[in-house]
Amino acid sequence: MKVLFFALPLLCLTMSPCAAETQFQSGRSQIALIELYTSEGCSSCPPAEAWLSRLKNNPGLWKQFVPVAFHVDYWDRLGWRDRFSSREWTARQSRYAALWGNESVYTPAVVINGREQRGWSSSDLQPPNEKAAGVLTLTSADGKNFSVEFQPENGGSADWDAHLALLGADISSNVRAGENSGRNLQHDFVVLDLQQAAMKSGGAALRAQLTSSSATEPRSRKAVAAWVTRRGELAPVQATGGWLPKQ
Repeated sequence: MKVLFFALPLLCLTMSPCAAETQFQSGRSQIALIELYTSEGCSSCPPAEAWLSRLKNNPGLWKQFVPVAFHVDYWDRLGWRDRFSSREWTARQSRYAALWGNESVYTPAVVINGREQRGWSSSDLQPPNEKAAGVLTLTSADGKNFSVEFQPENGGSADWDAHLALLGADISSNVRAGENSGRNLQHDFVVLDLQQAAMKSGGAALRAQLTSSSATEPRSRKAVAAWVTRRGELAPVQATGGWLPKQ
């Protein structure tokens, strides 16, 4: 009995840091999802990535906008394979292009709440934050398994999907071939993993459970971004996110 008496408090002290809950929540107004389509193989992309990186110091980060960078794979053929590139991200951009009636895809490309934004480089970005969309809450006890809850502003019977992206920031990449050969590129908000799940009704809110993959990037700072869409659509209705505690 004495062994148990002394061991149990020690066990509680050891486990208590792991039980800390991480939660990110939007307000009622719509938070803008900013998507950058980029590639380490594209010589026009570093200025766009630098623009996205500056958003780390913008007070509107996570409160007015949530940035994500999708690295496409169609420039890998130029002699340098972008380790963050994915055919899935190329397919996502191609879906947008088809919706807009564009005949091709390009980088760098910026999409804000599902709309093409060609003038992103001309001024500092100040996304509108007036449209009431509903409250999106993202909760996790371990930084990997997440509960997503959404309370739509106008209710309704639409089917909804939840999306969860694991992001990497403060990343350096030494490019040794292709259009950016010899450059040390800096990346932030890189999508390392993207998961999707159908939301289920639960009283006044919609809920889903999502698990982020074990995708890692050494020495990078981690964040998560979450957004909700109507079933089968690309344009987000609400978004939230934030930096994850260091492991």
